Amino acid sequence: MPRVPRMNTIAERWIRSCRHEATDRILSTGERHLRLVLSEYAEHYNPHRPHRSLGQRAPDLLTEPEPPTATDNTRIHRRDRLGGLIHEYTQVA
Repeated sequence: MPRVPRMNTIAERWIRSCRHEATDRILSTGERHLRLVLSEYAEHYNPHRPHRSLGQRAPDLLTEPEPPTATDNTRIHRRDRLGGLIHEYTQVA
């Protein structure tokens, strides 16, 4: 079996993030509930969550221009995920 060391680290990092931010904080009532939690976290992880190695940008937003810097009168919208366990913030135009 060929080994791919870099892929192991990427998968381990995703699993660690998922466990730390979601599954360790939620009591799953069954496989269906766990799958729902994992899919909700995956929807948060790629299109929204900032990644340090990508300059605090989400992987799905690398090709888009950076959002403008927030000022004192910038309106911010908060979206709760996983029952308020995770918060996503975006600027309102």
